[in-house]
Amino acid sequence: MTYLVDIILDDSALPEPTPEIAQERRVAIFDLLQENEFIVVREGSPQGPYKLLLGMQDRRLVFTVSTTLGEPAGQFMLSLSPLKQVIKDYFAICESYFKAVTTMPPAQIEAIDMGRRGIHDEGSEQLQERLEGKIETDKMTARRLFTLICALHYRG
Repeated sequence: MTYLVDIILDDSALPEPTPEIAQERRVAIFDLLQENEFIVVREGSPQGPYKLLLGMQDRRLVFTVSTTLGEPAGQFMLSLSPLKQVIKDYFAICESYFKAVTTMPPAQIEAIDMGRRGIHDEGSEQLQERLEGKIETDKMTARRLFTLICALHYRG
């Protein structure tokens, strides 16, 4: 199995994160590195394990992948336009969830959480589709990558 052993965020093109956002990013990276399946499928690319540099350039998400020995495995740019709505929906439902936790009964919180998980699944599926032919991931890795992408773009 091929996987990620290191993830570096290039957030130089983004506003300085608040301490809370920086923490969300660290947690997302930690979760992703705990267990993942990440395979560069472009012909001729070296096998992993891999290091990932994830950043933004011209409103595009940039995945720069190398092996642990520093051998380039590929650079892939994805437009965020197809993911824009699901990211917006995810932020909105997360905000509703965090408000609900302090004010609503457990049944309503659970219903909002189910919706949150559904949107999260939708985002991870869209991400897998966008990466098709470039990078293959399992479902959980795609979910964790989607979380990291959201944490990268969260404005607070």
